[in-house]
Parts: sequence; structure tokens; C-alpha cells
Amino acid sequence: MKRTRGDRAFRLVSLLLMLVLCLLVAFPMFMTVSVSLQTMNEIYAADPVIIPTKLRFENYRVAMQSGDWGRYFLNSAYVTVVTVLISLVINSMSGYVFARIPFRGRDTLFMLILLGMMIPTQVTLIPVFTLLKKMSFFGGGSSGLINTYAGLIIPFIAGSFGVFLTRQFYVAFPQELDDAAMMDGCGRFGTYLRVYLPLSGPVLASLGVLKFTGTWNEYTWPLVATSGDAMKTVQVALTGFRDEGEIYWNLLMAATLTASLPIYFVFFFAQKHFVSGLLAGSVKA
Repeated sequence: MKRTRGDRAFRLVSLLLMLVLCLLVAFPMFMTVSVSLQTMNEIYAADPVIIPTKLRFENYRVAMQSGDWGRYFLNSAYVTVVTVLISLVINSMSGYVFARIPFRGRDTLFMLILLGMMIPTQVTLIPVFTLLKKMSFFGGGSSGLINTYAGLIIPFIAGSFGVFLTRQFYVAFPQELDDAAMMDGCGRFGTYLRVYLPLSGPVLASLGVLKFTGTWNEYTWPLVATSGDAMKTVQVALTGFRDEGEIYWNLLMAATLTASLPIYFVFFFAQKHFVSGLLAGSVKA
């Protein structure tokens, strides 16, 4: 099919627009890398320094030696992995129930769950803190689950968005799939475990990436729920590069880039299913 002059012009304009958008997105990341390799004198220079005169990779070494970063990464990794695994199980099972099992009040209850997406985290911060502080029967002593791994994990193991996403994904499945599973002797849980769960790769990959990113980047709750250096996560530890009079931007950017590496790796390996899972769960009624 021969392209007209208008088609070629539209394609050229589209490519130029995409190039501009890519540059706008890439420039902040470029400046983050640039600042992480500069000296403080270059950062505070009157004329902005785009490319450092000398690449100071020792900033990364100094940043990682400024605290117990091995412990911080371990804390964040443990909390994030456990949260994601438990969350995927709870959200997928809940989504299956709301999508495939009819019961009285199902739609009303689902709407109430969706209301949770409209409530800011800051609103529930004090009630959740008070609740976890009183959970001394879990072995947390007088402080309950505050300053423990359980206290960092429990508030994030479920969420309205995860239930909504998986429910929308399972709604698209034909009823004949449930009937065939019933004829083969599967109950409700067996149908979920043997039929729906093996087909849930795209939506679980999407939800896993989003949950991993959100939990790894969480700052407010770990700041409130932990005390002392032993329970710090990487996001809380990043605040250690500032004092009363100055922010050490080069060390902060170096540590920030290092702390972001797990997110890049997770997205890189899950990107095959990420977009398809979001689209599959966002357009079904």
C-alpha cells in the first residue's frame, strides 16, 4: 500500500514528538547520574554542570560506606518479597471470588472495597499504628508489632487495587471453563488452583511489579513504624545524607541509584507480561 504525503508527514511528526517525550523522560535520570558523579563544588557552581569534569565513582563507595547498607537492603528485600508473595495470593483469591462465585451482597461488598482506593494512606496512619502497637499477643512485647518485620509487612499484604485488577482479569474468562472444571470434579478452590491460577501469569506479573515497586519505595510507614538503625529500609536510610545545614546531593543520588537497581531488574524480567496484564485487567466490565 502506497503511503501518501500526509501519512509520511504524520509519521514524521509522531516520531519527532516521541523523541521529544523520550528526552524529557530521560533528562532527569541523566542528571541524577551526573550529580552522583560530581563534587559538591560542581553541584553548587553558579553555572549548572551537565557533564562532570571528572567522573567520581568513589561517590558510590563513600555512599555505601556511610551506613549499614547491607542491613538496609536486607530489610527492604525481606519485607518486599514477603509482602509481594502474600499479596499475590490474597488478591488473586479475592479477585476470583468476586469474579466467579455469586453470593448475596457481592457487588455491594466489592464497591466498599473499591472505596479503599479513595482513602489516602495518611488518613489511616495513626489507626494502623495504634492497632499494631496493641498486638502484643504476637510476641512483640509492650510495643506490639512496631519496629518488627511483621509490622512492616501486614499493612501492605492486601489492597483494593489488587482485588480490582485480578477481579477484572477473571471476569473475562468464559463460564464454560468453570463448568468443565466442575464436571472434572473440581470444587471452587480446586478450580482456582488448577485452572485460573496457571492462567494468571500476566495479571500476577503486573500486580507483582506494581506491588514490588510500591513496597520497596514506601517511605512514610517504615519511618513511622521503625526506630533504630537495625530496622531501617533503604528509603528511610536515604535521609541520612542530609544534616541541619546541608544535603550531600552527590552521595544521595549515588545511593538512590543503587537503591533503585532491584526495581529495574524486576521490571526488566517481568515487562513481557506487565503491559498485557494491565490492559487485560483494565477494559473488562
